Order: sequence, then structure tokens, then C-alpha cells
Amino acid sequence: MTNAQWLGDHHVENYALYNLGHYPGVVPGEGSVVGEVYRIDASTLSELDALRTKGGEYKRQLIQTPYGSAWMYVYQRPVDGLTRIESGDWLDKDQF
Repeated sequence: MTNAQWLGDHHVENYALYNLGHYPGVVPGEGSVVGEVYRIDASTLSELDALRTKGGEYKRQLIQTPYGSAWMYVYQRPVDGLTRIESGDWLDKDQF
């Protein structure tokens, strides 16, 4: 993400965050999730898609933020048995 411009943080309502091990997974659910909004170019988006959507693990979804429309990657696999991060903040390491 060397070509990314950070725009700010954003809380996304009606989603839940889960610990998938080395990275998080966002799914529709009760609560909110803390995210970061970046402006990126088409090449970077293509690289992220190749990383995130390969094998159907994530699906890109358009959301609205104070900075305009943004893409969010939503986890597509079952979360049964995974640890939910109640704060909705992946950087809140006290959650797990």
C-alpha cells in the first residue's frame, strides 16, 4: 500500500469482526467494526483483489464513509468457533 493515501478511520455499523489467526474477518452482524479508509489507485485495488478474493475467502462490498464511497472486504466463510473481537477493532490486542 505504498501508493495509498490514508483518509481516516471509520466505524461500519451492522458488522462483526472475527479473529482468523493472522488477520481479521468482517461479516454482517450486530455491532460495529473500526476500519481505515485509504485512497488507492486501480493497480493497488487489483493487487488487493488478487490477495483477498482468491478462493472466495472475501468479497468486495461498497460502503459509504464520510470520505465518500469505499470498498470493504467481507469474509465469506463460516465464523462458527472463531473468536469474535467485541470491540470491533483489530488493533485492540486486549480482545484476544
